[in-house]
Amino acid sequence: MIHPKTELKFISQEIGYGVVATEFIPAGTITWALDQLDREFTPEMFNAMDPIYKTILDTYSYRNNKGNFILCWDNGRFVNHSFYSNCLTTAYDFEIAIRDILPGEQLTDDYGYLNISEPFEAFDEGTERKVVFPDDLINYHNIWDLQIKSVFNKILDNEQPLQPLIKNDLWLKINRIAKGEEEMDSILKNYYPERK
Repeated sequence: MIHPKTELKFISQEIGYGVVATEFIPAGTITWALDQLDREFTPEMFNAMDPIYKTILDTYSYRNNKGNFILCWDNGRFVNHSFYSNCLTTAYDFEIAIRDILPGEQLTDDYGYLNISEPFEAFDEGTERKVVFPDDLINYHNIWDLQIKSVFNKILDNEQPLQPLIKNDLWLKINRIAKGEEEMDSILKNYYPERK
């Protein structure tokens, strides 16, 4: 489920629609969490589908570390890619704002950690990286881990409207990590090595 202080908005002809903040979302806020309405499809289920459904999943889903396709039921599926993303996924089935997000600003992910199947050339943002590759998670997880760690302790300071979606035992673990009592798991835990 996407953060409730967001809305779907047309961004541009090149980008299409995206998810924007309707209010200030501070760094350390959980911006998306996997919930019971999100759908999970195995590769076998995907391969048995008609092409029209495969195209939808290719466009709007990500793959977890089991290789299953996860289709968000709400506007979370419209979060766009950015090499300067302001949100990052964690090893705990939720995403976190790694910097403050202002009203009207898009919530963005780096698709490099979503286990894409094929490389794609991204919208040019003037960055050194121009293409998103299936193995970006292997190559950039150390950088992303540091960005997550730099704000993880703020989770306990911020209002967290998505906290009810997180199971109690995981929330206790998150508390221990935020307080420095336990080490944070690397984002690399999300990696799925594509098997041809």
